[in-house]
Amino acid sequence: MIATFLRLSRVLDRATLLVCGSAGLVLVVMVLVNVVLRYGFGMGSIKLQDLAGYAFAIFLITSLPVCLARGGHVRVEVLSERLSPAYLRGADAVALVLFLIPLFALIIRAGWGDLIYSWRVSEGSSTPGGLGGQYLVKTVLPVAAALMIVQGLAAVIDPPKRAESTL
Repeated sequence: MIATFLRLSRVLDRATLLVCGSAGLVLVVMVLVNVVLRYGFGMGSIKLQDLAGYAFAIFLITSLPVCLARGGHVRVEVLSERLSPAYLRGADAVALVLFLIPLFALIIRAGWGDLIYSWRVSEGSSTPGGLGGQYLVKTVLPVAAALMIVQGLAAVIDPPKRAESTL
């Protein structure tokens, strides 16, 4: 059962990484296209600007579970370098169970009504002439929150190797 859950979390991580990377690529391309259109040709497109904004939102939201799956969180405490790895793993497990999982469950719960309404009215851009489908982008938030919970549980069961600092 645990092995199956960990395998599922790795599959979800790879899928999330693909979505995150694709959104990052779309973001870079759309910003480049918008700059070239505006400054090279004196024209612009609100839909392309909205697409860049949507890509940024998806990139930012999906980067959280990708980062968590790789143990790439930021440590604020100064003493962590002097503490044993076993202590740090225990502290991480407590923090994940007591803070991360309830917080992201609350995000799902609190935003559910707005998401349902957004789907019901097929919410689009607030900019006149903008891109439709904002309800699809809004759906990424609870999905990413659920992925954070999955990756948090996976990190408690099988902690990822720490990302080494290059500083």
